[in-house]
Amino acid sequence: MALKAMTAQDALQDFIGAVERAHLDAPWTGEVLSHSPRTRVLPFLWRWADVEPLLMRAGELVTPDRGVERRILRLANPGVPGKTSTHTLSTAVQLLLPGECAPAHRHSPTAIRFIMQGHGAYTTVEGEQCPMEPGDLVLTPSWTWHDHGSESSGPVIWMDGLDVPLIRSLETMFYEPFPDDRQPVSKATGDSVRRYGAGGLKPVWGKLRSDLPPLVHYKWEQTHAALQRLAELDASPFDDVAMEYTNTATGGSALRTIACWIQLIRPGVRTQAHRQTSSAVYHVFAGHGFSIIAGQRFDWRKGDFFSIPPWAWHEHANEEGEEAVLFSIQDTPVFEALGLYREEAYAEHGGHQSITGVFDG
Repeated sequence: MALKAMTAQDALQDFIGAVERAHLDAPWTGEVLSHSPRTRVLPFLWRWADVEPLLMRAGELVTPDRGVERRILRLANPGVPGKTSTHTLSTAVQLLLPGECAPAHRHSPTAIRFIMQGHGAYTTVEGEQCPMEPGDLVLTPSWTWHDHGSESSGPVIWMDGLDVPLIRSLETMFYEPFPDDRQPVSKATGDSVRRYGAGGLKPVWGKLRSDLPPLVHYKWEQTHAALQRLAELDASPFDDVAMEYTNTATGGSALRTIACWIQLIRPGVRTQAHRQTSSAVYHVFAGHGFSIIAGQRFDWRKGDFFSIPPWAWHEHANEEGEEAVLFSIQDTPVFEALGLYREEAYAEHGGHQSITGVFDG
């Protein structure tokens, strides 16, 4: 943009000052557009060996009563303001001890629960009690009543994933506590699994709610069996044997703002690198291996978490003799809905990045 009659630097500075005092902005003074995405999200690894003792200590100090609501430790990406995991996703680990209840409430952020360890706990979603076992995925869509309880003799731990940063940036945060600690159970245990968990089948009667996915509980036995069946047929060069949990009514992502993936990295596999405009947070459910993210090597094992920033090259490898299983949440549905989703394969060195460093925490 040409500047007319403003050749003197002091005149220009005086003008900019006047613009700012009028609460205006002169965009030519700074770069508005960029050739590719810029992000504050860092590739980062949270080691379970560091997280678990702190979570168990929280169990000694804090109870999930009203006011606390949930005994969680959030995975705070050091590059992102607000102690979230990416610019759109918040991830945490939650601990429930025997006999405890995390009281019922609802909120505008959408959430998922992926069970890491322990037996005998449940989440109740809109009147449906979902008994939780390791590897299960439970959805709590936006503005649905949900509470957690434990009838276990030991601790139960799960991963929480929410779109809190997205909702906060859109300034649409709402929260409401339920009048009682527990909501009434109004449906049979496992109602949605019995009705919609068969895959490709649904009851011929009844009308589905538009605001609630038909299936809110995905059982690990079925998920693992599906992975094994697919592994016998084909795999992605970028993600190996990867599957997305879907909304059984629409065939799209399980939730409107969060995609949930489960993937098997088979022994001896090293995937090719690619990048997307979406961000992701991964949990290592089983096995160990490593990922190369933006040239940096991240060695991970069971229980660990790691983040992948938007538009960052990444690939995964399993050099061991056992399978590795990764669960992840991604903000892909948001970018697809806005027409902003892009994906690109790494074209050099046979699809593999050069390693420029190793993450040491």
